[in-house]
Amino acid sequence: MEGDSVTLQTGVTEIQYDDDILWTFGAEKSLIVKISIEKQIFSTFDVPDERFRDRLKLENQTGSLTITNITTEHAGEYQLEINGAKLTSKTFSVSVYALLPTPNITRDCSSSSSQQNCSLVCSVLNVGHVTLSWYKGNS
Repeated sequence: MEGDSVTLQTGVTEIQYDDDILWTFGAEKSLIVKISIEKQIFSTFDVPDERFRDRLKLENQTGSLTITNITTEHAGEYQLEINGAKLTSKTFSVSVYALLPTPNITRDCSSSSSQQNCSLVCSVLNVGHVTLSWYKGNS
């Protein structure tokens, strides 16, 4: 959900001295993190549109990556590569859902001599591509 943080776990309990860790983002595989204990590199990088500015946090012991205050711009594929005693590669697919405004629900009733009809109308302003579902209990 927009505004939340997401943490992508490396799956290691501790970075080894000879490990090189790279995090990349998107189809272009833009480099966003490089860690090398041996070379004393522990760096985050932004992409040209600066969508990650001040949002990338690294866990020093494991190399896990946290993206803070996430927006829909951060949705996509993240790739982890750990080069060391063995090569490890993982791909993470991140989806981010936008916060929607509170829907407005109104009732419209009309009656005739034999029956009364009521309709519920749900509307949301300034939102596209939304599916509305009505439930009564679990159905």
